[in-house]
Amino acid sequence: MALRRHLRILAGGTEEPRMTPTIKAAFATGDRRKIDQHFGSASAILIYAVTPDEATAVEFAQFGELDQDGHEDKLAGKLALLRGCAVVYCQAVGGSAIRQLLALGVQPVRVDPNTAIAPLLAQLQAALRGGQAPAWLQRLLARRDQAESAGQRFAMMEAEGWRE
Repeated sequence: MALRRHLRILAGGTEEPRMTPTIKAAFATGDRRKIDQHFGSASAILIYAVTPDEATAVEFAQFGELDQDGHEDKLAGKLALLRGCAVVYCQAVGGSAIRQLLALGVQPVRVDPNTAIAPLLAQLQAALRGGQAPAWLQRLLARRDQAESAGQRFAMMEAEGWRE
């Protein structure tokens, strides 16, 4: 089923962007408080931007009621929405969806039905502050550090000037 409603939540202000570790975390939720949806048939997905100090809802997309029927065409809208997310928490997720999520760089995480979102956000924040991070988050942060150091190295080389 196609995306029915997509809200991008914007915060106002003129603050300078902060260089703190930020990840986007998605939740398959109908009520925006707990994870109560299977990924493939999720009627809604809520996305948070998470830093060590805060978690802010940035997007909410509604898909309508979907069946758990194995038809993968309904995944396209969800997969597009999750581009740039580090993780999606859901009650369940099928094998094909797992492969597609991992190909996008999104880690699917199954949790018990009706798991509250707030404690999961707190766990992510603690991990970003240097606490015990799950293996998938450690890998993500290591890849970001490598990419950032490579970018800085090229910037320094460019500042020195290129000679051939």
